Amino acid sequence: MQLVAFLDKLLSGSEKTPSFKKQLRNVLGFTPGNTSLYKAALTHRSVKETADENNERLEYLGDAILSGIVADFLFKKYPYKEEGFLTEMRSKMVNRTTLNEIALKMGLKKITNFNKFDNSLRISQIFGNTLEAVVGAVYLDKGFNKTKLWVMERIILPHLFMDDLETLEINHKNKLYGWANKNGKNLEFETVDERVEGGRRLFTIGAVIDGELVAQGKAYNKKDASQIAAQIAVEKLGLLDKEI
Repeated sequence: MQLVAFLDKLLSGSEKTPSFKKQLRNVLGFTPGNTSLYKAALTHRSVKETADENNERLEYLGDAILSGIVADFLFKKYPYKEEGFLTEMRSKMVNRTTLNEIALKMGLKKITNFNKFDNSLRISQIFGNTLEAVVGAVYLDKGFNKTKLWVMERIILPHLFMDDLETLEINHKNKLYGWANKNGKNLEFETVDERVEGGRRLFTIGAVIDGELVAQGKAYNKKDASQIAAQIAVEKLGLLDKEI
């Protein structure tokens, strides 16, 4: 009996999948179905270069899913707010810094497979990317409705406080101007279109860099429209999470 118990303990200790499932359950709050999805979601390209083994594809998917869930949440929470407000709130909720902080609080760093000898990765924001990849894995594993519920229960409600985010200032125009000045670029915001819709004046403002229209934003005032255009330009240029 003792030998059987010893062998059983030895075998269970060498079996990685149950241990991995347990770790996932502790972090995610549910037992995963397809563990290979989560292994990929938690694997950084610093240790696996091929697209089917690291988390970059799942990050792409999870980014879109998370952004959609957050957009739906904000649309319903703020029925009378304009597009500019909703767009900025979404940016505050899903920017890389915010997601990285949430990922660390959830314990994702402990189970993420990355090159721990690379000190730059240890202090970087790859765990926000990992969280997006996990959202992608949950979506493929459990479907959209359960993913939406999981995002609400594990990300939005415990970590994202709307009252605090409403007062948090994110000025995309300043960030874009800072980048333009640093790189010798000429940045202008121009009125592309102005029309009356539903009895209200709707403005389309374009962010123009060195004479090229990079992004457009629409809103019922020029300030919001230019902020939206600036945010889209910042995202296109990959400046969202960079210090200028």
